[in-house]
Amino acid sequence: MWGILSVFRKEFRENLRDRRTLISALIFGPFFGPVLFGAALSLSIEHGTVEADKSVTVAVSHGERAPNLLSHLRQYGVKVEAVSYDDAAARKAVKEHRQAFVLAVPDNFDSRLQASRPVQLLLYVDSSDANNRKDVSRITVLLNQYGSLLARLRVMASGIDPLVLSPLLVHDVDVSTPASRSVLALGTLSYLVLLTMLMGGMYLAIDATAGERERGSLEPLLTIPLPREHLIYGKMLATCAFMTLSLSLTVSAFAIVLRFAGLERFGMSVNFGPLVALSIIVFCLPLVPLGAALMTIVAAFTRSYREAQTYLGLVLLIPTLPLVFASLLGWRPTAALMAVPSLSQHFLITSLLRDEPVSGLFLALSIGTTLAIGAILVFIAGRLYHREALLG
Repeated sequence: MWGILSVFRKEFRENLRDRRTLISALIFGPFFGPVLFGAALSLSIEHGTVEADKSVTVAVSHGERAPNLLSHLRQYGVKVEAVSYDDAAARKAVKEHRQAFVLAVPDNFDSRLQASRPVQLLLYVDSSDANNRKDVSRITVLLNQYGSLLARLRVMASGIDPLVLSPLLVHDVDVSTPASRSVLALGTLSYLVLLTMLMGGMYLAIDATAGERERGSLEPLLTIPLPREHLIYGKMLATCAFMTLSLSLTVSAFAIVLRFAGLERFGMSVNFGPLVALSIIVFCLPLVPLGAALMTIVAAFTRSYREAQTYLGLVLLIPTLPLVFASLLGWRPTAALMAVPSLSQHFLITSLLRDEPVSGLFLALSIGTTLAIGAILVFIAGRLYHREALLG
């Protein structure tokens, strides 16, 4: 045990003097990551505010045929641009992004309305343009609203109560809270926390085998009168220490940055106080030995420092890959999924951000399975130090 601690102290002190390790583990990820995330979030909020206040402009071809329709659109703040496009010109204008969308009024608009027949309006849009999707939806709603108004007027002219056209009235009851709504904007936070934590120990894991072998110091190191596994355990302990420091700094930086995000303007609140930040650190700590052991094992099979960097760059994606599937497939916490390391931490962090109670069973499954898999990987890493092939 004392041998492991001696190796740990040596590795920890040496890496504190290593500029590359310090920048990667304690500066670049923990500070620049949250700052860039906060800046991107603030820009997104500002853009959303501008978009919400921006008036919609619709190009209307032959709008003189439907003056009441244009008055209805203007009543709701829509700017109408008069154009004279045929079908080909309207398609070309939208395709070349000269117009966001074009509304074409047919020449039989008035006659069909007077005959109480439906009128076909053509709305030319580019569904692949995500920037205009919200405006297209707004125009579509206003057009449908105008159609409903005309239907009600026709029914009233026939002496029938227009309420017969609305047999059902659906009222949405939003049970979300400001904290739970904030997850819509903070969905990638858990991904960044886990990724930064792993990056904090990457260079130490590389140095434990590939770095020592490249410098020619691995063989003399193995002659020290200590069990070989104690050497790697001490090195992995130093890796865990840097990962823990990186994790703590990252979460603390997020707690500070998110105070200035401005989500309150959209009816959201950030539940990221000191207690939540401490809970996130505690929930992620079981992943630290697992990540350290995994990176050490992969680095042990590489022949150079550069090769180890390449492979570990790919390995960093493995613990974060389940988070991507959870977002794409809309997974919810279950007992089976809480047994998956990194995914369970993502669910726990999300529950904290939503200000929801954390299930004791789910917490036990997350901590237990993550520590168990981590212990297996630590044992495997210790056995690898007995391989003569480790010397290259």
